[in-house]
Amino acid sequence: MRFNRLDLNLLVVLNALLRERSVTRAARELHLSQPAISASLARLRDYFNDELLIPHGKRMIPTAHAQNLAPLVAQALADIEMRIMGAAVFEPQSSKRCFRLCASDYICVVLLRPLVAELEKAAPGVRINISAPTQDTKLQLERGDIDFLLTPEQFASNEHPRQLLFEERYVAVGCRSNPLFQQELTAEQFFAHGQVVISDGHAPSLAAHAQCQLNRRPKIDVECASIISVPWMLPGTRRIAMMQERLAKLMVTMLPLSTAPLPFEFPLLREVVQYHSARVEDSGMRWLLGALHAQAKVIQMLSSH
Repeated sequence: MRFNRLDLNLLVVLNALLRERSVTRAARELHLSQPAISASLARLRDYFNDELLIPHGKRMIPTAHAQNLAPLVAQALADIEMRIMGAAVFEPQSSKRCFRLCASDYICVVLLRPLVAELEKAAPGVRINISAPTQDTKLQLERGDIDFLLTPEQFASNEHPRQLLFEERYVAVGCRSNPLFQQELTAEQFFAHGQVVISDGHAPSLAAHAQCQLNRRPKIDVECASIISVPWMLPGTRRIAMMQERLAKLMVTMLPLSTAPLPFEFPLLREVVQYHSARVEDSGMRWLLGALHAQAKVIQMLSSH
């Protein structure tokens, strides 16, 4: 297919080359030979009258024109993919579709763990790919690299639709033998004891950030990369942690831990699901969105008992 003398298949090659910056890796990604990729690059250079990618050692460096083209090409291909997927009729029982979700460890354990068990029955051929949030998550959503972003509301993009899944309280968690949990926990005790927190090395966790908003800085003893690691650092110590209540209740069944209400006012965590505005009419997306909401209602009902 051609548009203004350009073979549109070449845009797929250009997108791979700009992302991989290597003929070898682009060929591997597209399941083509290296000579075929090199020939396509020559045609692209001729069409755009620009070198596009310049060899530099084992890598290729994009020209200024190529850098300008990169987001436009990626967005155009993502839009085409989203429109095509949206036009297809989605049949859960027979579909082999792969849905790409971005979610924290907390959401994986509390929401997605029971959901994928249900999907095995309702849609046995459907695959779920889950990636962890990064600094590029919003860009991945914009480019269509992920289908759904599950995130605290304050981290959601302002450019695309979002829907509230559920609200969550934070609780204090500590070793079952910790004397702090044998009586009513006070704010002074909470901030005086060492804490285990999560941190990615660049920004404080949501809980640590919110505590700072209270003008009370936690005494941080241990930092973990994942919320799942936090409760395992508490048994046998006098340290405490803040955790989402549903996750804390689950960990209490696995480890010698106790929980207590926070001894101060603390904002609720609002978990939302977000998707690209171009995929509103995608029947497969609507199906999985409905499944996410149904599972969110289940966990809310279970936690109310």
